[in-house]
Amino acid sequence: MDKKYIIVAEDDKYYANLFKIKLLKGGYETLIVGNGETALVAVRQKKPDLLLLDLVMPIKDGFEVLEELRADANLKDLKVIVLSNLGQEEDVKKANKMGVLGYFVKSDISLVEMMEKIKNIFKHL
Repeated sequence: MDKKYIIVAEDDKYYANLFKIKLLKGGYETLIVGNGETALVAVRQKKPDLLLLDLVMPIKDGFEVLEELRADANLKDLKVIVLSNLGQEEDVKKANKMGVLGYFVKSDISLVEMMEKIKNIFKHL
């Protein structure tokens, strides 16, 4: 079976490192990018099976990334999970309207929960 490829768009080095270690240990091919613009470039170079997307990032924020992905015929169906520190209801609603598969507030989710959610998504592919 092919290794699933996950791009993590996260500008916080602590979280980026944490997610990378956990995903690599979980057997996923992983690329970490530090801003929204780099995330879009990376996704277009090699479409991932899943994008873990922070909303508050430099250059382009997560909502701008989602807008561009959803407007791109080749990427509109890309599976996205939001991992953000933004927990306001309007942010969650906006992201859900843009077709994300999950929305997690980083301070509220454990890495075990995150890995379970990812496993479940790939089970249904």
